[in-house]
Amino acid sequence: MSDVDSSGSSRDVGTSPTRRNVLRGIAGAAGLAVVSGGLLTACDSSSSPKSSNNGKKGGPITFGSNYSDPAAKTAFAALCTAATASTKSKITINTVDHNSFQENITSYLQGTPNDLFTWFAGYRMQYFAAQGLAQPLDDVWDKIGSNFGPAAKKLSTGLDGHQYFVPLYNYPWVVHYNKSHFAAKGYQVPTTWDEYKALCKKMKSDGIIPIAFADKDGWPALGTFDILNMRINGYDYHAKLMKHEIPWTDKGVTTVFEHWAEILPYMQSGANGRIWQDAAKTLESKKAGMMFQGTNQVAAQYVTDKANLDDLDFFTFPAINPTYGQDYMDAPTDGFMLSKKAKNTVAAKAVLEYIGTGAAEATYLKTDQWDVGLATGLQVPSYNAIQKKSVTEIAKCKAVGQFMDRDADPAMATAMISIIQKFIGDPSTSNIAKLQKSAESQAKAIYS
Repeated sequence: MSDVDSSGSSRDVGTSPTRRNVLRGIAGAAGLAVVSGGLLTACDSSSSPKSSNNGKKGGPITFGSNYSDPAAKTAFAALCTAATASTKSKITINTVDHNSFQENITSYLQGTPNDLFTWFAGYRMQYFAAQGLAQPLDDVWDKIGSNFGPAAKKLSTGLDGHQYFVPLYNYPWVVHYNKSHFAAKGYQVPTTWDEYKALCKKMKSDGIIPIAFADKDGWPALGTFDILNMRINGYDYHAKLMKHEIPWTDKGVTTVFEHWAEILPYMQSGANGRIWQDAAKTLESKKAGMMFQGTNQVAAQYVTDKANLDDLDFFTFPAINPTYGQDYMDAPTDGFMLSKKAKNTVAAKAVLEYIGTGAAEATYLKTDQWDVGLATGLQVPSYNAIQKKSVTEIAKCKAVGQFMDRDADPAMATAMISIIQKFIGDPSTSNIAKLQKSAESQAKAIYS
């Protein structure tokens, strides 16, 4: 896998006053009230970071978790139970709904955080490591490094060259559909843009919503921008755009929005007021024909009904520019970090050493039926058809993105959430031009 922001760039990602001001949109103000579960608390500036060797092995630790959906929550609980059995550390899990966790992460880490917390690889890991809000895990990687390939280690490495992250799994962003629905209607899996649009047109004429779609949470539509950008302009262009090495007013970005506008009439209307879980239910009930999103979301929603999960299938997003074909996709990596203010780093690191093993991943994946593990040589007999296909399709990619809200500066990702929602509301050519100018203006402030 490829990390688009691990180039060793020396630019300051954590001290720019302008960036901090813009980041408030994603991070929340320091005085935010406590969120459910006692996890996300108000900032306590008087609290100093604890020593990196405090606590004792086998002692109790706390784990801040954004695994709030029922299926993911169950899988994570199973992993922590296994970690407790292996390390003798009692683990208290503090779960907060996924969006609240992300929106309040800075005030949480600056306040009284848990020892360990769930997070994401890529720039979002690097950003908070550079802020001094996480502890390096080089000593953990000395013990688990042989369990992972170089790509996984690269995704776990901060801009300073130290490791701050222990990966657990990744998953592809693909086009989901129900096999029985396609068979009953005689639909064929499209491999080109023209075939994709023709299929959408056919589904609409059949009285079916061609593409289930939701963006009330803001982040789901970022994936559609990502895949169109990689299909049209290639991975390198996408990576440079995420780092603002290419302006948002560039013609390549215009082309992305123009292509999106071509299929927007086939996407479920009212997306800005719908959560993705409801869109997935539309697909599962066969009211919609397709849905582009991560298996981590769609398959997890299907998991409550085995018959429906067995009917679920996917294909990689169709090719648009033959130069790049279907060579790239988003395949985000999730894992864990150690808080700078952890109360028991010794026990927490022992837990991470366990989590960074193939045995731990296999334990997690016995319950998780939508992600795929990253440990080398991992044997998971419980993999279903979706997981097996995910491994194959990710392996075919020449490079993968980590998703816009992980590959770009967090403040820029937040800016693009608003811009894309405005595009969904008005995909006209004139509005696209205005939105690109707005994106570029904000990017100049954020990346200055």
